[in-house]
Amino acid sequence: MKRALVSVSDKTNLVPFVKGLSENGFEIVSTGGTKKTLDEAGIKTISIEEVTHFPEILDGRVKTLNPYVHGGLLARRDVAEHMDTLDKLNITPIDLVCVNLYPFKETIEKPDVTLADAIENIDIGGPSMVRSAAKNYRDVTIVTDINDYETVLNEIKANGNTTLATRTMLGAKAFRTTAAYDALISQYLTKRLDLEDPEKLTLTYDLKDTMRYGENSHQKAWLYEDPIPKKFSILEAEQLHGKKLSYNNIKDADEALRSVREFDEPTVVAMKHMNPCGIGRGETLEQAWDRAYEADPVSIFGGVIALNRTVDLATAEKMRKIFLEIIIAPGFDEDAYAVLAKKKNIRLLKVDFSAKDEPTRHEVVSVMGGVLMQEQDTLKEDWHDWECVTDVKPTEEQLKTMMFAWKAVKHTKSNAIVVANNERTLGVGSGQPNRIDSLKIAVKHAGDAIDGRTVMASDAFFPFNDCVKFAGEHGIKAIVQPGGSVRDQESIDMANEMGIAMVMTGVRHFRH
Repeated sequence: MKRALVSVSDKTNLVPFVKGLSENGFEIVSTGGTKKTLDEAGIKTISIEEVTHFPEILDGRVKTLNPYVHGGLLARRDVAEHMDTLDKLNITPIDLVCVNLYPFKETIEKPDVTLADAIENIDIGGPSMVRSAAKNYRDVTIVTDINDYETVLNEIKANGNTTLATRTMLGAKAFRTTAAYDALISQYLTKRLDLEDPEKLTLTYDLKDTMRYGENSHQKAWLYEDPIPKKFSILEAEQLHGKKLSYNNIKDADEALRSVREFDEPTVVAMKHMNPCGIGRGETLEQAWDRAYEADPVSIFGGVIALNRTVDLATAEKMRKIFLEIIIAPGFDEDAYAVLAKKKNIRLLKVDFSAKDEPTRHEVVSVMGGVLMQEQDTLKEDWHDWECVTDVKPTEEQLKTMMFAWKAVKHTKSNAIVVANNERTLGVGSGQPNRIDSLKIAVKHAGDAIDGRTVMASDAFFPFNDCVKFAGEHGIKAIVQPGGSVRDQESIDMANEMGIAMVMTGVRHFRH
């Protein structure tokens, strides 16, 4: 008779699976709560103590860490010496292991979790059995995923055992399971220590979706999510309507969400190819939309729109008139949704904005041969802390407008320049090899809209005074920039010559 060892924390579909094993010639060894569940279901089981000849000790911390368990798992059936050893020591081979681990993830997700609670939910015996069974996959079937119950049972019913191909697949999955489990534990404990630069970086993510393709149609792509999802995230958005998001959609939508998070008043962000083509704010969402659209009515076509208020009918009626890829908002009024949903392919995403100020996690980007990791740029700033370095001092209204432009330039690819008034962005210049070209693009977009209210924001310092000179020549009256160049004084002198008020923040916002 074959032997299966079953010990699970998640008992979903457990009884029918084990009943199927029993009906197909397996004797069942089990532990603790799992055994109780199976006994109550009328399934005959053998207690782990009968196998190990040793009681559970230390509040169940030690029960399967025993040669009678691991010998039965690790013995190679094709090695006579191994089998002779089992026979000599009266160890019964174990042919199938069904284990899912203590709920460490679910424990640390609890808002009031203590370190002691987390530690007690670190499984030791479970991963040890999983690894032993997976190492000996040629002889042992290891089941760690409820979704594999049906496949395993069907093969046993058909053939008396699983196929080698299935055991190989399950073995690889088992090691992924224990690796992810240990990675989550190491992340949690490392964070508790406030250790910023551990000698090993252990990351784990769960597959959320297989994309149709990546940035281009010839590239394969996959979407993975943090095992502890962040509510304020495109990955946790509820898609109310429209076709599946693409790889590029997700990147643009993520950037739009990052940008709109900066603003408290009714605001609309239009994102295109990872750059804002228009940001508008107003007393109402409709007014904010009008201003974002007016900022660049050409580039907004096919864009991704993020709004920080529930979409109303008036705003929806205006948005439906142009082709948009995605609309992201905290919600949609029923009549607004009905209007927008008439467009078959538009994606409507509902995001939990109440969680937008939750602590952020580090972000990781790949480079050939490794990764770069950094804190997200979520710095909160106050214009009262800025330093005016020119003879002309900005008015309070100009400072508030500069803060609006400063938040906009923060989410624009470097070298970044944003020209804005107190209602909307007028022109955005991004991603150029030099800053003057970005400024020229922004000023060209702004055109005749530049007036006495217009300000300019630069994500990094001016290496020369040419940008300040060009801004002054085109009617810009106030500039916000980080400062920090060895030639700052040249820019300050030029601002004084042009009658421009200029403030320095002391902080830059590169977005590569």
